[in-house]
Amino acid sequence: MPTFDFVRDRIEGRVATAMGSQELAEGTPEAASLDEQLAERAKAGKERLEEIRRSMRKE
Repeated sequence: MPTFDFVRDRIEGRVATAMGSQELAEGTPEAASLDEQLAERAKAGKERLEEIRRSMRKE
């Protein structure tokens, strides 16, 4: 049976690994490009939703 200290160390290690991976991923040009693509997609989605709402008001 694992001890509390063992479990805590494992969790802290996983958190540190995840945070480091996130920092590395955010610093790459690919991440910036992906962020731009996601922002464009969200903007297009909002515009399309507004278009649908306008067309429904006309009916």
